[in-house]
Amino acid sequence: MAERTITDDHVKDPIVEMFLKHLEHERGASVYTVRNYRQALNEFFQWYVAEYNSKPDWKKLERDDFRSYLRYLGRHQFSRAAVQLRFSSLRSFYKFLARRGAVATSPIKGISLPKIGRRLPKFLTAQQMLDLLRAPMRELALLRKNGKAVDESSYLRDTAMLETIYSCGLRVSELCGLRGEDINLAEQLIRVKGKGKKERLVPIGAPALEAIRLYWSKLGEAPAASLPVFSAHPKKLSPMYPRLVQLRLKRYLEIAGLDPALTPHKLRHSYATHMLDAGADLRSVQELLGHAHLVTTQVYTHVTTERLRRAYDQAHPRA
Repeated sequence: MAERTITDDHVKDPIVEMFLKHLEHERGASVYTVRNYRQALNEFFQWYVAEYNSKPDWKKLERDDFRSYLRYLGRHQFSRAAVQLRFSSLRSFYKFLARRGAVATSPIKGISLPKIGRRLPKFLTAQQMLDLLRAPMRELALLRKNGKAVDESSYLRDTAMLETIYSCGLRVSELCGLRGEDINLAEQLIRVKGKGKKERLVPIGAPALEAIRLYWSKLGEAPAASLPVFSAHPKKLSPMYPRLVQLRLKRYLEIAGLDPALTPHKLRHSYATHMLDAGADLRSVQELLGHAHLVTTQVYTHVTTERLRRAYDQAHPRA
């Protein structure tokens, strides 16, 4: 379905700005979350101005205003996911206002939204994951064979990053946020700073730790406590950033003969699916992933159930 963004111009509404600062400083929301919320509220603001020729008074808006907005989104063929995203932002905004006594109740409450069909997360098989983990050193060997001078540290870093994401089930933002003090080599644990400034301890496997050691040895020493575990540039020690991780992953997916459109988050999906396939209990996987609610983790049980159902249908004589 085609979608139409109203405008990218930012509206400096004081109440909206107060909410966004709350998200950033008190809730510890990522820059991407703040950006998405800003855009959603900005789009509603501009729609309201175009529709009623006046700025919205957030404290006086009623349910019918948002029902009109919902109909507008439907007429302009916004997808179900896009509608859900915009109303999720508005819902959070009004919860914020209600907690501060600015409104008695949320006008969003009770509005029926189009339901999104459940999509099972994509993941790599164990063999595909192994092929991907070997891809950086495979490319390095190929470049050397062709006589090209290359910086080995970049490939050691990339191997260590891929091993760490898969070993620990990290979000890409969590990977980029790792500092030297977060790695406990003796206990084989890492401290992860997740969503909402929540911290968790996650076991890290021996292959990932060995990959990190090799990368650090190439740099000359382990990073100081406050320095990034993975650097975007070996000489500047600047932290990795999500876009660069995504670009490097795309390269190695192609080398491994896998879909280059897969995102770093699919490695997290692979981690969760493989853990459950091997018998890990759902509650433990929830804690390892840093999910606030068990229902978020339960989507992976559908993946493993679907796999078992296919195996049953193919193998059982009376399926």
